[in-house]
Amino acid sequence: MVLTLLFLIVPHLVYRALGRPSPMVMAFLNAVGWIAGLRIRTTGTRLRRDVLFVSNHVSWLDILALGGAARSAFVSKAEVGTTPLVGWLADQNHTVYVQREARREIHSQANDLRNALARGRPVTLFPEGTTGPGDGLLPFRPSLLQAVIPTPPRLRVQPVFLDYGAEANDIAWLDPESGLDNFKRLLARKRPVQLTIHYLEPLPDAVEADRKLLAEAARTAIAAEIARPSAAPPHRL
Repeated sequence: MVLTLLFLIVPHLVYRALGRPSPMVMAFLNAVGWIAGLRIRTTGTRLRRDVLFVSNHVSWLDILALGGAARSAFVSKAEVGTTPLVGWLADQNHTVYVQREARREIHSQANDLRNALARGRPVTLFPEGTTGPGDGLLPFRPSLLQAVIPTPPRLRVQPVFLDYGAEANDIAWLDPESGLDNFKRLLARKRPVQLTIHYLEPLPDAVEADRKLLAEAARTAIAAEIARPSAAPPHRL
């Protein structure tokens, strides 16, 4: 992973110096995901622009998967931005930081998310607010969805189910395991991590007028996919 970063950082900085979007960010996320053992398949149709992905959250591997495969930026807790190296890497992917407890900052944070979405690039929000068990869902927090109320004319909200299959509980990063311990445990696995990304149907306009309706509709769509038996074979990336 370190060698990949060292190999890609110079061309990345050249792109940034020229004021151009750097493809090295996606290359880095894809490469590190592969090194970490991620083997990704997809189902459904991924929207490529003007989309807010609303996804379940299981592991730090989710970032590598959606950042690389879907070319998505992310909404993340503010602490990530102050973590050495990790914060710098998150900045390179135009991460939007939020402080969930800072109620006075909600308006400013919502504007940050709207500005990120206005650029057209996909952004992913994990409305559970933390990592869950992978075979079920935690309650969705609708507060940040206020940033897309009213929904901009071209923006669609697309639910995404990250499916680690029968090994979801083993992959999941749950308390009291530390992030470093989870990182080392997953890298020590002898088997690849099989992940299917299910891109579900975008949510209808009727639920986009209220953040609570939007959160509940996204959660219902993902929960229905969790409960549905596998049908069509996924596409390997």
